[in-house]
Amino acid sequence: MFCIYYVTRGILQENRQELIVFVLSILLEMIRSIVNFSVLSKDVKPDIQPRFIVILLVGLFHVVCALSLVLGQNMMAFRVGGALESLQLQYNMLSLCFSLLTFDLQAQLCLTVLVLFSGLYKISAPHTIILVIGLVWAFLKVTIGILAIIKELKPLVWIFLLQNLPEVAYLVYLLYKVVVDWGSGGSYTLEAAAVTGSFISVVIKSVLFWSLYRVYRSFGQGLRERMFSSYGRIDS
Repeated sequence: MFCIYYVTRGILQENRQELIVFVLSILLEMIRSIVNFSVLSKDVKPDIQPRFIVILLVGLFHVVCALSLVLGQNMMAFRVGGALESLQLQYNMLSLCFSLLTFDLQAQLCLTVLVLFSGLYKISAPHTIILVIGLVWAFLKVTIGILAIIKELKPLVWIFLLQNLPEVAYLVYLLYKVVVDWGSGGSYTLEAAAVTGSFISVVIKSVLFWSLYRVYRSFGQGLRERMFSSYGRIDS
């Protein structure tokens, strides 16, 4: 679902970073298919070999098409004629913020699914309720973040930042539980996945805060009016 969103928005909005994430996602899926196919027994391989070949061919086609757009010279970051370089930079940061909001949401959802359904460690009923509330919290947080950027409302930006604090606290708690139960199941795969996912989530949040700070400083400088004006110009 996220891949479909990334490739659609990446093409329609000419958003390079989301096309790059789409390419990485497809490559990850192809690598996963290759690993799964390579460990199967010889008796099972002929039954799924056609599907395996189709996955690789379609995935390669997607990668080539997406890279042709990413590396192409026709993608414009700002379509308004005569836009100042400073406004183009603001637009790029705004687009990066929107992308990072989606990346952050995906990271939170993936970590929640990992904790709930992978059997990483036994979780209590209250902890399950907290995770479910966390999903609603993540969607609410992203909605507030989008509204804060689109409407250029500084109070909503601070509310959005405060909403991230419980998520960061939960990441610390998750890492603590993983370290305490490290290797108890005889395998380190799930533990490594949890640590990697938490690290990626922290990196996404860090870059998101940095880009949001840059966008926050540009509030009221005419970018919103230029983007949503039907005439595409800033009133003097």
